[in-house]
Amino acid sequence: MQVTQRFAQLLTKNVGKVIVGKEKAVELMMIAVLCRGHVLIEDVPGVGKTTLASALARSLDCSFKRIQFTPDITPSDITGFSIANFKTGELEYRPGMIMSQIVLADEINRTSPKTQSSLLEVMEEGQVSVDGKTYAVPRPFIVLATQNPVDFVGTYPLPEAQLDRFFMRISIGYPTAEEEADILERYTSGKRPMEELKPICTSSDILLLQQEVEKVYSSREVRAYISAIAAASRRTNALQLGVSTRAAISLLRASQASALLDGRDFVSPEDVQRMAEPVLAHRLVLSPEARMRNMTAERILANVMGGVQVPVKVK
Repeated sequence: MQVTQRFAQLLTKNVGKVIVGKEKAVELMMIAVLCRGHVLIEDVPGVGKTTLASALARSLDCSFKRIQFTPDITPSDITGFSIANFKTGELEYRPGMIMSQIVLADEINRTSPKTQSSLLEVMEEGQVSVDGKTYAVPRPFIVLATQNPVDFVGTYPLPEAQLDRFFMRISIGYPTAEEEADILERYTSGKRPMEELKPICTSSDILLLQQEVEKVYSSREVRAYISAIAAASRRTNALQLGVSTRAAISLLRASQASALLDGRDFVSPEDVQRMAEPVLAHRLVLSPEARMRNMTAERILANVMGGVQVPVKVK
């Protein structure tokens, strides 16, 4: 437990050399890493989405690849392809860009839905299928995707199945005036903070920390609380698609990681409430009536959770 907290402190400090004042976003990304989850960073251009993802990748001593998604990228560019070896007369697999431990999928919603769907298998099962054969990706495997809001020109909305593969969605937001002044000062001093980042842990360390999350105790009451939230989301008229079983499992895992980072070996209802929005909101599909009333998934989720009884006994 102390090792996990030490890891969190070191990672926050390391990423903080590049990203100013976004401790909550860094913490959420840490939780996703500990839960073997993929992260979707959604915000307007220029607020540091790619910088945050790159800083996290540089802080972890893992293989790293960046994919700049454009309309002309094909699925085989992502998953790889087979090519004939005329000497042996056999097909040889040429790995695609996804074959890395940490993959930065930059501006993922600027590529076609066909290419987006090529990520479904690898994000869920940790493998790609090419010409009838499967190839496992290295462990740990984490996709850090960035996207601009869907109403920006030249974007393709991610399908529901793709969104459900992302463990959580986070937003960075604009910096405060003080934070922006600090950022400007850093970049006028001639320093390049990103190039100075050093890894704080190895891939083996991450795998061990991921196992620690699974040891955090969750009581029957807490699990029933998560199930009740999922069931309530499926009953409300404001949602066309509520919380899936995969999403409920993700919420439990995120709550375990939240408790671990807080120095506890058990999950509390507060952990569930803290993790609900980043883990669940992006998976919800609003009904036409809710969209006409300009309601948001976050607001609907808050209303749903407000109607679910919070357990008292958690241990």
